[in-house]
Amino acid sequence: MDANQIFQLNNKVALITGASKGIGEAIARFFAACGAHVIINSRKQDDLNIVSESIRKNGGNCVGYAANAGDINACKELVAKIVASHGGIDILVNNAATNPVFGPVDQCEEWAFDKIMSVNVKAPFELSKLVHPIMKSRGGGSIINISSVAGIRPDPGLGIYSVSKAALNMLTKVTAKEYGVDNIRVNSICPGLIKTKFSEALWTNEKMLAHFVRQTPIARMGTVDEIAGLALYLASDASAYTTGTIFTADGGLTI
Repeated sequence: MDANQIFQLNNKVALITGASKGIGEAIARFFAACGAHVIINSRKQDDLNIVSESIRKNGGNCVGYAANAGDINACKELVAKIVASHGGIDILVNNAATNPVFGPVDQCEEWAFDKIMSVNVKAPFELSKLVHPIMKSRGGGSIINISSVAGIRPDPGLGIYSVSKAALNMLTKVTAKEYGVDNIRVNSICPGLIKTKFSEALWTNEKMLAHFVRQTPIARMGTVDEIAGLALYLASDASAYTTGTIFTADGGLTI
């Protein structure tokens, strides 16, 4: 295997959900820089247009398709649109996530529980099912689930979110075991505290930030690029023998 080409994604078609900002956007930029045809997804087309135009100005190939990842019919339409426009899908990054509540689990209302599970677990489940036959027909592929260290060790106030990410980690293992025969690899990335809009409530709280930093051997927050680099490994031929693995990128928080 050519070491100069091992991380290249030339002509691979990659779908990244929740990619109008944060970790998803960073992954899109890395994939496009390595030659992939990138489709970014979120709910707002205007936000997607800004990111995709920026990537194209830097020489990448990127287009944005708006859809609610928590809506199975919208997911079906999204995948059909990509197959029609790009011929198929080789890489799926399930990055879209939500956490509309913070507090004890016994204060989590049914609507919040259902929304968290719908976006964080059901959407990756449904999208993985949809791309499975497409990837199989193309000789294989890579599915990358963006989970969280909260799925490994629960954090106070993030109980149901933690449950959803633990479920996503198990979904990763189950699908990896079943899809491996079709040369489809499925892996999960569990970021620690990353400086994004999604985690803003944590890192803008000085006491909470100090709490995380004290527990982290690499005593700082992570960056979106540090997650995107791991995603690139999992999308590329560099990880051709890697599947069913739950990777942590957390500065050592879970040691």
